[in-house]
Amino acid sequence: MTDIQRILKAKQPLTLSGVPAGFQPWLLADLARAAPKRAVYIAPDDLAMQAVADAATWFAPELQVIRIPAWDCLPYDRASPSLRSASERLAGLHALAAAPRGPQLVIVTIGALLQRTLTPFRIRQLVAHLAPGERIAITKLTEQLQANGYVRTDTVHDAGEYAVRGGIVDLFPGGAELGLRLDFFGDEIETVRSFDPVDQRTIAPVGSFTLLPASEALLDAESIKRFRSRYRETFGATATGDPLYQAVSDGRRLTGMEHWLPLFEERLVPLFDHIGGDALYIRDAGVTGAAQSRLEAIRDYHANRVQAKGSDPGSYRPLDPATLEKLLKAERDRKP
Repeated sequence: MTDIQRILKAKQPLTLSGVPAGFQPWLLADLARAAPKRAVYIAPDDLAMQAVADAATWFAPELQVIRIPAWDCLPYDRASPSLRSASERLAGLHALAAAPRGPQLVIVTIGALLQRTLTPFRIRQLVAHLAPGERIAITKLTEQLQANGYVRTDTVHDAGEYAVRGGIVDLFPGGAELGLRLDFFGDEIETVRSFDPVDQRTIAPVGSFTLLPASEALLDAESIKRFRSRYRETFGATATGDPLYQAVSDGRRLTGMEHWLPLFEERLVPLFDHIGGDALYIRDAGVTGAAQSRLEAIRDYHANRVQAKGSDPGSYRPLDPATLEKLLKAERDRKP
């Protein structure tokens, strides 16, 4: 029996000591090839995640590497996660539900693992498949893009952006390496071509493409209704004058609104719900310390927000760290 087989057949967690950092991606690639479904590597931070992802594909080009980062903003921040971070996260979650293209290595940070996500069903519900010949009005498409977190710009340079110039719509879907240029004839998509967002030059025709949301905080009618109700329940009737409440009620995105994600969604789930069973988990030695630091930071930032709220009650109403669990329990209790 080989060492890989011993690891796969172990009934209890194993500790692999003395593994040099440079050998780690090679070992992970071998484990991913041998895993019954997929291997999951839990990294302490984004740098470790990126290093393993780059090296693993070098050692095993046939490996499908799926990265799922955490939001690249501080807890209880006034800033939103970057469009690239949010798009990559959603693209990774969508890839977990698709048919595997060979052995899979899923790389997540401990921050991403601690953060609850949209349900697999919700993500499938939000995905759109478009192709030349499809009929959709430009106004309808832009409304959908806006509700799903895309940001309108004059020129598309990064994931999560779109631009409209007459009958042409440029957009950069999450998970794509290049932008897409949709040429409309009336309400019909006449052609779809890829383009380089650096020099804006058209590259090649595209037969079809998958359009993913660019944010986990959605502004469709049901999400807005849910947010309004829960915001009043959580913070009281006087909170209806808050800028956040007013913006969401008007269907406008407000920077930092993602930090109230539990109020938008009917249900959020752990990342494990997307990964599924029969996965082989490999945890980096630095994960325990990184998890403790992350949880301490969440508590500290929340305490600072509560303290600041005392001097300016309407400035920022932070969700208590336990509110997420309370909302999830309430949803479970309502189910028959």
